Amino acid sequence: MKSTFAYPLLLSLAVVAAPAAAQKKPATTKLATVKTTPKATAGGARLVEKVTAKPGELVIPYEKYVLPNGLTVIVAEDHSDPLVHVDVTYHVGSAREQIGKSGFAHFFEHMMFQGSDHVGDQQHFKLVTAAGGTLNGSTNQDRTNYYETVPSNQLETAMWLEADRMGFLLDAVSQKKFEIQRSTVKNERGQNYDNRPYGLASEYVSKTLYPYGHPYSWLTIGYLQDLDRSNVDDLKNFFLRWYGPNNATLTVGGDVTAAQVLKYAEKYFGPIKRGPAVPVQKLPEPVLTADRYVSYEDNVRFPMLQMVFPTVPNGHPDEIALDALADIIGSGKTSLLYKNLVKSQKAVQAQAYQRNSELAGEFAMIALDVPTTRLDSTEAIMRKTLAEVAKTGISDEQVARYKASTEAQLINSLSSVSGKVSQLAANQTFFNNPNRLPKDLKDLRALTKADVQRVFAKYIQGKHAVILSVVPKGKADEVAAKDNYTVSQAGYVAPNYGYEGLKYVKATDTFDRSKQPKSGPNPVVKVPAIWQDKFGNGLKLIGTKNTELPTTTMLLTIEGGHRLEQANPGKAGIASLTAQMLNEGSEKYTGEQFSAALDRLGSTVQVFAGDDNTTVYVQSLTKNLPATLALLDQRLLHPRFDAADFDRVKKQTLQGIANQVTQPVTIANNAYSRLLYGQNDIMGVPVSGTTPSVTSITLDDVKQFYQQYYSPSVSFLTVVSDQGQAAVEPGLAFLKNWAAKPVTLPVASTPAQPDKTKIYFIDKPGAAQSEIRVGYLTPLAYDATGDYYRAYLSNYLLGGAFNSRINLNLRENKGYTYGANSGYRASRYAGPYTAQAGVRADATAASVKEFMSEITNYRNGVSDEELAFLQSSVGQSDALRYETGQQKAGFLSRLVEYNLQPTYVTQQADILKALKKEDIQASAQKYLPADKMYIVVVGDRAKAFPGLSQLGYDVQELDVNGQPVVASAAPASPAAAASPATSAMPDGKTKTETPDGTKVKTKKKRGE
Repeated sequence: MKSTFAYPLLLSLAVVAAPAAAQKKPATTKLATVKTTPKATAGGARLVEKVTAKPGELVIPYEKYVLPNGLTVIVAEDHSDPLVHVDVTYHVGSAREQIGKSGFAHFFEHMMFQGSDHVGDQQHFKLVTAAGGTLNGSTNQDRTNYYETVPSNQLETAMWLEADRMGFLLDAVSQKKFEIQRSTVKNERGQNYDNRPYGLASEYVSKTLYPYGHPYSWLTIGYLQDLDRSNVDDLKNFFLRWYGPNNATLTVGGDVTAAQVLKYAEKYFGPIKRGPAVPVQKLPEPVLTADRYVSYEDNVRFPMLQMVFPTVPNGHPDEIALDALADIIGSGKTSLLYKNLVKSQKAVQAQAYQRNSELAGEFAMIALDVPTTRLDSTEAIMRKTLAEVAKTGISDEQVARYKASTEAQLINSLSSVSGKVSQLAANQTFFNNPNRLPKDLKDLRALTKADVQRVFAKYIQGKHAVILSVVPKGKADEVAAKDNYTVSQAGYVAPNYGYEGLKYVKATDTFDRSKQPKSGPNPVVKVPAIWQDKFGNGLKLIGTKNTELPTTTMLLTIEGGHRLEQANPGKAGIASLTAQMLNEGSEKYTGEQFSAALDRLGSTVQVFAGDDNTTVYVQSLTKNLPATLALLDQRLLHPRFDAADFDRVKKQTLQGIANQVTQPVTIANNAYSRLLYGQNDIMGVPVSGTTPSVTSITLDDVKQFYQQYYSPSVSFLTVVSDQGQAAVEPGLAFLKNWAAKPVTLPVASTPAQPDKTKIYFIDKPGAAQSEIRVGYLTPLAYDATGDYYRAYLSNYLLGGAFNSRINLNLRENKGYTYGANSGYRASRYAGPYTAQAGVRADATAASVKEFMSEITNYRNGVSDEELAFLQSSVGQSDALRYETGQQKAGFLSRLVEYNLQPTYVTQQADILKALKKEDIQASAQKYLPADKMYIVVVGDRAKAFPGLSQLGYDVQELDVNGQPVVASAAPASPAAAASPATSAMPDGKTKTETPDGTKVKTKKKRGE
């Protein structure tokens, strides 16, 4: 994992620091004066340091306190938006586990969401979501964190919740909860590792690189057999050993004051007893005396080779130079691996990365080969690439590009309060110094080519590595070399982490902790003020000023996208291929030169093709905006359309299409779309096209598509910048020269709807999980205040929130899945309603039954409590909706695309307040025809197919391309399809849409 650096334009800091004795460790060097520390507060909290910013500086101001029980409290005030982010980071991850008990840190993270003494089962999620907030948790090798982003009036509730599970968890733990979450973690492993192509690659590298018993020799997710042998007593001991306040950092940022946060910290966290001391963990870094070859067969199309060298832990002086080396060797079109493997079409992808953890580091080179390439030849090219570095050295230009692009990334990463809080929390956890960022920035700016060459010689050149080959099943002879390494247990001694004699001692309070704090009035959310214009060629402009960071974000939307291919379906995929060609070279620059120019500026100009639009995304430091816009001019209006580039991009596209049959998620999505839209609608074909259609596309076709459909008459530009319209718009004058053409946007066809619900099954041998899709193509196009918005509100309780009926049923109650959800998706065109999940293979039929039961029963209506939750959750979520530049740009784009006034937000609020249970039921009855839906199931036939024919639906088997392979099976008893069930919603990385059309990622409840 790369280091995180400070705001690049930092000049100076003013720091008020306590004497070293007041801190947990000796004070680190600060770039400021030291003043006397104020006396401790009445609750015993002592100020350790205060970092402030002078006008014009880019720095994260904060105050740091330590409570008597050892809890570190960091407060970062940021009043730009009415929200607050609360993070509690515990300095424990999978590196504190032992052989035979892997995955326990992550498993325990799941248990922390299962209720505590004063917070009921599932209530943590419900309370935060009802407050309009979002929450999650994550575990890695070295730490576990839990976090919420909520409207600022919910600060006390968030801190009450976090304190309750820190101090009052264990009595609420039950065997039932334990078993359900164990099943959920197994589902997570199945979804993210066992059922994913190359999903086990990191596991093979880890157990080969690190010695037996080293806690990095297994992944954070752990092994299934270890999860099976764990018990509730293990969980309780883990909590008592590692989850004390003295091993935690509470970081709060946003629209708060330090006094306010400290008051709640002392009240809710202060009484919690200190836990056992946690010593700093140090282990020897791995040393390889020879290259270690390891391999395995997987259900993949492209062979993969990884070459991994051991390097240095996080915070090591050589870390940044190794980051730069990885960037130069394997990041983007200017990299050596791109030149030697991708450009030459010997690999479809190639990259390098440097990852640093607390105990060790790894430098990796990775390539996905074309199917005709043997991995021994790929290894030879990788070694030749390293020899090239040794011979030619590192250039000043390469280092300068890395430094510029990294600084820009750092500024952009701080666009949200959560981004700032995360950096403060991580730097405190690992370095006892939230203000480490200036040092990292200084090191970045001081980096030279000599530094990079030195670390190359020290850690990579001539050094031994782990070489992993992943080959398609039945192709074991294509590995780079035969396996030559066997793990040895010699010399291993299990660590004693001190689990003996631990006792659970609860805090003694002077207040009633069972009473949930009352919230203040809802914060006033300001919709961004906008400016608008229109050029003579028809291009519409809309923008807003955002002064939080010196950056500019632009979204150029060209309407049409994949749907334009309806006019010539034989060329499906041409919209995507055209966008990819624009991302290559221009009249003035080759693709490599263009990429280098962007890196020198730290800017992005990227073209994407989607279903309904082609989008050009522009991100730039405002000081570099003129140069970035000159590159936009080249990319958009003067594409190179080089024949060699086209040949390579087309081959890569065809290889990607062929690879889709290895991925159950993609197989399910493609088959589902084909059923929704039918054989004659372009929307039944993936955006990337098909093998026959892409094969038929020529470079002249791409040029014609560009000339015909890239027009300002169907385009609009959104601008979010720290500069106003008068400063930004003159730089856009080149767009006035964009010639307008008459473009007729396609009209959607009306595919036939199913006359009854039917199951379509696709066999994917060996799949660890089954992918399920349930739904149909609705008549609903996007609207902000009509039936589509009301349908969104209606579905929120069924499958839109984490604690919705579908997810609570399939995940929390049954343990069938890592996450399930449902939702409506639409644009200017009508879109589908879809319920979906990846489920345990042996629970496939049972999961389908529960999906259909939930959808059917939802038509019977909701409770008063559910309605209140919906109104509270959605009604307060606006505070989180306009924080970052990208969020603001999305909001403005929506205004233009759907011809909305900014006041639609107020109209939505009025609709929500007036919503009745009868409205929800009416929408469900109208738009959830459970008896006329498609059900797509992709899974291993031996495990997933049994029981499907007993659900009361016809079952049609399809091949991986969605074509029928057998006749429909006879239906069983229809009564089986309508059995009652409980309640639920999804979780996972599935994209859904908010009522305003914003595409968001539904975060995993707790992930690695």
